[in-house]
Amino acid sequence: MIAYSVLDLSPIAEGAKAADALQHSLDLARHAENWGYKRFWLAEHHNMSGIASAATSVVIGYVAGGTKTIRVGAAGIMLPNHAPLVIAEQFGTLESLYPGRIDLGLGRAPGTDMLTARALRRDLAAAADQFPQDVVELQIYFDDPDPDQKIRAVPGAGLKVPLWILGSSLFGAQLAAHLGLPFAFASHFAPDSLMQAIAIYRERFQPSRQLDKPYVAAAANVIAADSDEAARRLFTSQQQAFIRLRRGQPGQLPPPVDDIDCFANPLEKAGVDHSLVYSFVGARDKVKSGIEGFLDLTGVDELIVTGHIFDHKARLRSFEIAAGILKDLVKL
Repeated sequence: MIAYSVLDLSPIAEGAKAADALQHSLDLARHAENWGYKRFWLAEHHNMSGIASAATSVVIGYVAGGTKTIRVGAAGIMLPNHAPLVIAEQFGTLESLYPGRIDLGLGRAPGTDMLTARALRRDLAAAADQFPQDVVELQIYFDDPDPDQKIRAVPGAGLKVPLWILGSSLFGAQLAAHLGLPFAFASHFAPDSLMQAIAIYRERFQPSRQLDKPYVAAAANVIAADSDEAARRLFTSQQQAFIRLRRGQPGQLPPPVDDIDCFANPLEKAGVDHSLVYSFVGARDKVKSGIEGFLDLTGVDELIVTGHIFDHKARLRSFEIAAGILKDLVKL
């Protein structure tokens, strides 16, 4: 049985405001709940004019408050930016308000540039190296407190909020296996180590109180429409955004163009094609073939579906098509 979930960055389209993006995220989550998605993930990024989910725990509360049953989580909280106690209190509060519906995925990247990371007021040299210890500290805050424990997360203590380790390299796989936590791989933009990371995680997994056997998720871009041509055009927004980021010109999500080759030179196009290799773009049959191949290749327990699409109605349609495909695959 394959579970499927949504990863949303609350993309801000050109000409729109952050408020529009956040309202669209809630609307997408409500639809995703009805379409059978298990989780709705939101991610922490900073100083990016095209992403509205910087205050991730606040957005999670907004989305969870506007939905009823879908799990809502962080994919992820970039833990080097924060004191573990603060995150424990935030997610303890969320779990108290929406019991049984909150997930906390943790990453060790800053989710921004180095100048902005310094503005977040953490010691950059030590923060990433401290990541494993910070994860264990979080586990302690969410566990049942010892009678003599001097520092407690209130709310948080005893709530056992599920933790995930996120990664785009082998480090996260090794840590998740060692701690016995579920592991999610960012293959939607960093595909190179996907299969090796999954293998290491499964081989080295040590059962824990949270999880008795490996549970791995992987992300893929899905840009689906009612025709292959329409989907390819929608995909050019995401391609442009990636190319602009690599040019050092990040911005809001641009509208689609008729021909991506007129926007990017061959080297840029090859680079973005490599990074976005796990992108399934087209009408239903083509996307279904891509998803089936990805699931056969990886054997993941959960597929995380993402995709930057300029027009909100087209984005809803894409996730609806993906949900229909995945429902059919679950029935097989």
